[in-house]
Amino acid sequence: MTDIRQSYLTAAESAVVLLHDPAVAAAWGKPSALTEFSVGGLAGHLAHQLVRVSGLLEPADGAAGEPATLLEHYTRSPWVQAGLDHESNVSVRRGGEQVAADGPAALAARAAELLEDQRRAVPAQPADRVVALPWTGWSLTLDDFLLTRLMELVVHSDDLAASVGVETPELPTEVIDPVVDLLARLAVHRHGATAVIRALSRTERAPATISAL
Repeated sequence: MTDIRQSYLTAAESAVVLLHDPAVAAAWGKPSALTEFSVGGLAGHLAHQLVRVSGLLEPADGAAGEPATLLEHYTRSPWVQAGLDHESNVSVRRGGEQVAADGPAALAARAAELLEDQRRAVPAQPADRVVALPWTGWSLTLDDFLLTRLMELVVHSDDLAASVGVETPELPTEVIDPVVDLLARLAVHRHGATAVIRALSRTERAPATISAL
């Protein structure tokens, strides 16, 4: 099993533990730390990362074409730099609420079931597996797709923890390092290398933001 596959499974396990935290259920209907997301909707969006993976682990049907690179994936995706009211982001929020519709206990249980299935299915995938992403119209290698889900799990676990007043889950370096590397590459693409270097090394010349997404 590749390192990124193990890192994804580690992050997914951490997310499932967070979804079971009583603080999440207690704050379910309250606003989250993300604008226009309820805590329940944000929890649904976090769990939906596992749903996405499970949906692509079925036997290959021949629909996958030449995989895009990660940079192409993010530059093609309309939600990356779109505003909150853009349909792509409205759809993300709506999807999170739908996934969470049956409440916190059902959501946490469903995420745990998916994780157990993925513990077996993810390592069994061919090393060169390519998956078609039906919601984008292009393909990625499975490992690149898992890296995108790893990033989502890490970022939104922090969002959810902040929303309900618990500590952000501690994750090992093999989970954090590829996420930081991906976000840094996207930040350089979006803002330029000089802006990122200044933000990391020169507070007196740091730009207002180097947000990657």
